Amino acid sequence: MSSAAKIDPASVIALDVMGGDHAPQQIVAGALRAIGPDRRHPLRLEQLLLVGDEAAIRAELAAQGGDPGFKILHAKDVIGMDEKPGVALRQKPDASIVRCVGAVKQGLAGAVVGMGNTGACVGAATLGLGVLEGVRRPGIAVTMDLVGRPLTIIDMGANAVPKPEHLLQYGQMGSIYARNVLGQEQVRVGLLNIGEEEGKGTDLTKAAFDLLAASGLSFVGNVEPKEMLAGKADLIVTDGFTGNVVLKLMESLASVLMGLFARELEAHRAPFAKQALGSLAKRLDYSEYGGALLLGVGGIVVIGHGRSDANAVANACVVAARALASGVNRQIVSGLRVG
Repeated sequence: MSSAAKIDPASVIALDVMGGDHAPQQIVAGALRAIGPDRRHPLRLEQLLLVGDEAAIRAELAAQGGDPGFKILHAKDVIGMDEKPGVALRQKPDASIVRCVGAVKQGLAGAVVGMGNTGACVGAATLGLGVLEGVRRPGIAVTMDLVGRPLTIIDMGANAVPKPEHLLQYGQMGSIYARNVLGQEQVRVGLLNIGEEEGKGTDLTKAAFDLLAASGLSFVGNVEPKEMLAGKADLIVTDGFTGNVVLKLMESLASVLMGLFARELEAHRAPFAKQALGSLAKRLDYSEYGGALLLGVGGIVVIGHGRSDANAVANACVVAARALASGVNRQIVSGLRVG
């Protein structure tokens, strides 16, 4: 591993350079952007540990203007987006995402950022770092800001078939995250459901409703999909299957709507609206949110979209740095003990 200026290893982010549809080019570009002087809060060069095929990383850095002095941790393998996570993790112990998790376990880093195979990232983190004290199952929390107030949804794919107590803990962990990382003083928790009335939904949602209602959280009850973006709740709790479908539908719908708006503006020759359209596009752009936190594992893990570009990678690194600085995992352990 190449050397660089000394820094507290707990503040270092291990970035999987080989994971994702556009690796390593966009991942390297994102690392460079994360430390760029044009960012409002650039990361320090020493905060990033690039993990992957060292020769490929150095070649990509050279192609993008040269290596500013990144630390590099070599990993000879990569887990592809279409590989089965369990099998790949067993067969590729030297995969880049495994080495990222290993860096945290060995005290070389405090956080992992990966844009590759989500299942492999969740599996590697859970196996390598374990779960926090009191946590039953980790959950993926995605935060967006579409109406001027952060909205967090958990779970977005880590646990497709949860138990009611898992959804309760997602409400608890998500509330702690929203308070400590996002700065929301009172976090209103809603349960995603097909109707707002108590007693609606499946056996899972009915049982989870009762647990959340008795939890002491600021539970506002069931939230229908049409109300998700209307500000009824700050945290939406759901199972990983439903959450992942919702996320992908929102991404697709945003892309389609922006295309329609752009064509209509062009057809009606409305250049005055281009600035407003650009602002709206930025708010709907998934890359602006960077990545999702895997809450409940024994380290900070940020999972990005497989098709992440440099902007998404840079923002995912910022999400990781912010989570490290907040001490969110300590707060989760403390909060679950009290709860």
